[in-house]
Amino acid sequence: MAATLPVKISFSLPDGWQAAPPDEVGAPNVAFVALHAGSVDDGFTANIAISGEMRNDGATISQIADESVPRLEQGGPVRVLKKTEIGTPDLPGLTDSPGIAQDLVLSTTLRGEPIELCQSQVYLGMEDVRNPAQRAVIEIVLTATQYQLGQVIEDYKEFLRTVRPADDSAGEAD
Repeated sequence: MAATLPVKISFSLPDGWQAAPPDEVGAPNVAFVALHAGSVDDGFTANIAISGEMRNDGATISQIADESVPRLEQGGPVRVLKKTEIGTPDLPGLTDSPGIAQDLVLSTTLRGEPIELCQSQVYLGMEDVRNPAQRAVIEIVLTATQYQLGQVIEDYKEFLRTVRPADDSAGEAD
């Protein structure tokens, strides 16, 4: 069953990307999935997935990003290539606090065949103004093969620049 986000956000998909029901594309624990059908490689379609949760455990955004590695290692070896703090100029409308971007390579299988996938993950936190100990954490992930990455990375960056807290009049994903 598709998840819901702890806060409503709005965004715009770049040309060539199509929203898909998370359950139907094998991503039941995410709230939103977009596919880039023009980039199929070795049976894999590049995709953007958005998920999120409420956190009140005091973990930093960097620590939350680190949690993805053991989760992904359940499917095979994972290498973290780069991890950087991103500030509000990169995502001006979503958060006033820095987020984390990390790039990984995971070795897994697809239909019984080995495949190496690249992930670009962005983690953003938004504090609850009524309860500063609690915050929403949004995870936005691009997954692609190395071949696809060159075709879709600029689209992903463009997409990230459009992510905003939803207002009542905007299109939104929750």
